[in-house]
Amino acid sequence: MPPRSSVRPRGRTLVAAVALAAAAPLVLSGCGGEGGLESAGPTPTAVGPVRLWPGLPPATEPPFDYGETDTQRVPGIAVPDDDVRRLDAVAVVRAEVNAHPDTYSGADGMYEETARLIGRCSTEPTTCPVLRPYHRDLTGDGRDELIAGIRMPDQQVAVRVYLAEKGVLTRVMSTIDQVISVELAGRDVIVRAASAGIPGYEYRTAWSWDERQGAMLPTRDEIVRVTPPGPPPSRAPEPRFVEPEPPGSLAPSRTASPAPSRTASPVPTATGEPR
Repeated sequence: MPPRSSVRPRGRTLVAAVALAAAAPLVLSGCGGEGGLESAGPTPTAVGPVRLWPGLPPATEPPFDYGETDTQRVPGIAVPDDDVRRLDAVAVVRAEVNAHPDTYSGADGMYEETARLIGRCSTEPTTCPVLRPYHRDLTGDGRDELIAGIRMPDQQVAVRVYLAEKGVLTRVMSTIDQVISVELAGRDVIVRAASAGIPGYEYRTAWSWDERQGAMLPTRDEIVRVTPPGPPPSRAPEPRFVEPEPPGSLAPSRTASPAPSRTASPVPTATGEPR
């Protein structure tokens, strides 16, 4: 049976960044002399971006819809006082699985094996793939959102964010990847993922709340060098949740599942979700 997963495709484009040279103002001289100001030397000329092929017509519509803005109400889950801390994360994920029992791709996608284990969480908690939930105000409205993680095959982890509003629960983010760690920085969820094709590098995607779209969007996506080039590791590191400083509402967690390729609406394959 094919994997049932959900991710934002990783169609990444490397963009050359042109750095603006910072102007160096006058600085105080050291002790001695007359104690006046001395020049720091000539200021480098600022270089702005140069547009290539200015005659190209603008794109009228993108060729693919990755589903970054897709949201989904979670059926059968009521949220008294819009307090997500009163919810059982396993019950939330199970409600989504039950609502889409035959969905193997897209934001609701789930591996069949993972869906089966979720159904046994009550009787077999030690094998339950739903990780410890976290709570954080990601939208800035003063109320916490629910952040859930789901371990899947092939060392992948699905990360989902749920928003409570007017007593109902809505999923506003869903992605899956071969996760190294998930971190919080302010109101951003930062997913660090292993790079299969570029040894010594990792992908880092920052998901941020967009009020206009009513969803968490991947606002920053980058490829970062983390180790010297070399053969890829035989085993991907176990994913972990990293608690921000000062201690917030998140704390560490466990492992991951499906093969990577990120997308707001992932389509899993034998190697992982599209990115």
